[in-house]
Amino acid sequence: MATPRSLARSLQSFQISSFQSIAQLSRPALSSRGKIRSNSPLLCRPRIGASLLRQFSTSPLRQHGHIHPPKPGEELYVTFIDKEGKEHKVAVSKGDNLLDIAQAHDLEMEGACGGSCACSTCHIIVTDEGYYEKMPEPEDDENDMLDLAFGLTETSRLGCQVIMTKELDGLKVKLPSMTRNLQASDFGSKS
Repeated sequence: MATPRSLARSLQSFQISSFQSIAQLSRPALSSRGKIRSNSPLLCRPRIGASLLRQFSTSPLRQHGHIHPPKPGEELYVTFIDKEGKEHKVAVSKGDNLLDIAQAHDLEMEGACGGSCACSTCHIIVTDEGYYEKMPEPEDDENDMLDLAFGLTETSRLGCQVIMTKELDGLKVKLPSMTRNLQASDFGSKS
């Protein structure tokens, strides 16, 4: 990044021969027919500010928690059993995770960390052990968070880590009766 001192040195070293002012550098020299002349300062010399412009980049747009409706004939089904025992069968797309699906359908799954595997508020219980066996093994981060989950069972998972695949079509999961949302203030010293 150019400092004011280096900018001043750059401008001093830039020779303005036969120009009355720097402002003329930004205006092209036009011929009588409205075309830019070949000896125009814009064609012959670099612009003063061009080297001082900052470069920037952008990241592709990604909507957090966005799910796509399934294409006809490609639907996968998952059933959520809420805290009151009511079943909600939902058609989903391959690649969606259970946290995003539950939130998109207004089911009571918090997901306090936004799906980054840093809390246990999207804890689910897989009701059929056969489906649980079809899921990839939970990674260490997920196991650490599951240790903090309320009502942990042998078939507990975090909804943000369960990605729907064709093998999981027909999956049925239960939402626990409550969740633990631990915060840094919970670990502060009590005086």
